[in-house]
Amino acid sequence: MNQPSTRLQIQQMMKAEDFSSAFALAENAISQINTADTDDLVVKKRDKVEMLYLAACCARYLNQTALAHARLADILAIEPFFGRAFLEQGHLYRAEGKAREALSCYQRAAEANPALVAAWRNQVTILKANEVTDLLKRAQMQLEYHEALPPPILRAKHYLFEGRLAKAEALCKSFMQENPLHVDGMRLLAEIFTRLGANEEAEQLLAAAINLSPDDSNLRIDYLLILRKQQKFAQSNALCDELLATAPNNRAFRFQKAVEDMQAGNTEAARASTQTMIADEPNNAGLHVLLGHLNKASGDDKLAAKSYQRAIALQIDSGDAFYALANLKTHTFSRDEMITMQGLLDENRCTINDRIHLHFALASGHEAAQDYDAAFAHYKAGNDAKRAQSRYTSDTMHAELQRQQTICTHTLFEAQAGKGHNAPDPIFIVGLPRAGSTLIEQILASHSQIDGTLELPNILSLAHKLRGDQKDTQGSAYPQVLHDLSAEELRDMGEQFIEATKLHRQGAAFFTDKMPNNFRHIGLIHLILPNAKIIDARRNPMDCCFSGYKQLFAQGQEFTYGLEEIGRYYTDYVALMDYWHKVLPGKVLQVQHEDVLDDLEGQVRRMLDYLGLDFEPACLEFYKTERDVRTASASQVRQPINRKGVDAWRPFDAHLQPLKDALGAHYASPPPRSQKASHHV
Repeated sequence: MNQPSTRLQIQQMMKAEDFSSAFALAENAISQINTADTDDLVVKKRDKVEMLYLAACCARYLNQTALAHARLADILAIEPFFGRAFLEQGHLYRAEGKAREALSCYQRAAEANPALVAAWRNQVTILKANEVTDLLKRAQMQLEYHEALPPPILRAKHYLFEGRLAKAEALCKSFMQENPLHVDGMRLLAEIFTRLGANEEAEQLLAAAINLSPDDSNLRIDYLLILRKQQKFAQSNALCDELLATAPNNRAFRFQKAVEDMQAGNTEAARASTQTMIADEPNNAGLHVLLGHLNKASGDDKLAAKSYQRAIALQIDSGDAFYALANLKTHTFSRDEMITMQGLLDENRCTINDRIHLHFALASGHEAAQDYDAAFAHYKAGNDAKRAQSRYTSDTMHAELQRQQTICTHTLFEAQAGKGHNAPDPIFIVGLPRAGSTLIEQILASHSQIDGTLELPNILSLAHKLRGDQKDTQGSAYPQVLHDLSAEELRDMGEQFIEATKLHRQGAAFFTDKMPNNFRHIGLIHLILPNAKIIDARRNPMDCCFSGYKQLFAQGQEFTYGLEEIGRYYTDYVALMDYWHKVLPGKVLQVQHEDVLDDLEGQVRRMLDYLGLDFEPACLEFYKTERDVRTASASQVRQPINRKGVDAWRPFDAHLQPLKDALGAHYASPPPRSQKASHHV
């Protein structure tokens, strides 16, 4: 069945008010989609959701309320953030005279897809009738803003929030060709670019938009956020200062300045300004969450917990605060806290992102209570919801990593040998998240000659820039373009990396970059920084993968949202690392996490020998090193070596067959331990 023509036929029937025929055709299309033999699961899912939506609309017009609700439930089981489903639910509840339920659905529809004008319009109607003035003002502002947008921009925004980025980009670019100075169009295209990972393009668009509309504070905050996303802290900090100079009492600007200081490692300045803001606004839950993050980064988990609990007391449905408590790894939820979180989920009234955070927090609480079935149910619910927000597919990632092996050959490295920037400063720590990389970084940062920095985005940004808009016959121009780069270009890229990362350093001769995903680009790293060191943090595959599955990553690690996905990713990662060892022998030091636990001193000496540095006892007492740590392992690396995380997956064994299947031989035969002698793989 041709889905676009079927959809058009159904819509024409609905326009003619032949809802019975339209419903029957939609139901038939759903049956055919269910039995269709296709490898394109993304298209199949999208087509099914669309037909379920049309069937639900027809059922509502036919006054078959229960059937309409059932079809909408089917949609949300597939696509938990489908805004039009929430909108249609709101229409059903409103028709039933259930204003509170309808309002909640309209709010969730607008949260999932702000381009749904009807969601804002119906909120305004209900809020006016019930005289809820605080929420009414915001809904009216949003309604007026979206109604004023040009239709192509509104449609492009609609596509964006339904995850149809290619359509959103094409429509927005088409509009911008005719209206090159349209600020809202520029802002939307920048958001599309950001979601596509084209951060530099987004930055350029926002800078141009600000020149056209210099007094738009929201636009300037968008620009600030894209600078910070790229960790261009010097520029983002200067912009923060500029914003505060124009409006020193602006709440949003003050908040962003505190976040800026925190991200740049100026924790004490951030804490002082946050405490000042709390003195002015003691009931602002978001400020207490921020203070908690600052306390956690400094290693004061007890004070962090108090800040998060204060935020919850002020805003009971703050999923962010509940999850922050869980993410301390040192807090045990009380019975009352567990009941509160479950009640919030059962009421089904909190925001989508709060629900995700609550699922992960409850999972942590149930795991601590050794109720592993309940814990896994919540881990799965939270991950399923995150996966529905993501565009990640294992097939796409597999193809990307395979291209590295196909193109980054011996021939490439021989032809480009002797080029690049000769700085020996960087120490890249790569691998999967939750593989022990933060522990390795903390050990190395305890050495007098090594600065521990952050998970720096510079290499990922460079790889994206090299992809460009040009395509070769197999897809992206990167990494094929590596064959064509001149000695000058390679040297400049290396120099730019060293220059851009200076602001994260404290003056030591060497520094770490702990971005785990850099393993995908070891060929690029070697070409632009041939003297850089690379450490591959490796951990038992079941422990590593399941630990990643349990951790709620905000962005950048979308493969962790499914057991099969993370298992396939691990397999592809090992295959690529094996390839790098083959074409760049001796370049990478593999460090097995379990070996570090068993023989800390032996592995520390092995790493320092690889780096060409003398042994220092402080590396063995890494937990005493005072530095901000802003990863999920912050609490663990402030404790002496322990084996708490070893075999932590086993209580969940009954639920992990998809992971085992995806790992295949890696599950059946875990990796051998690395050598304890002072040499590298």
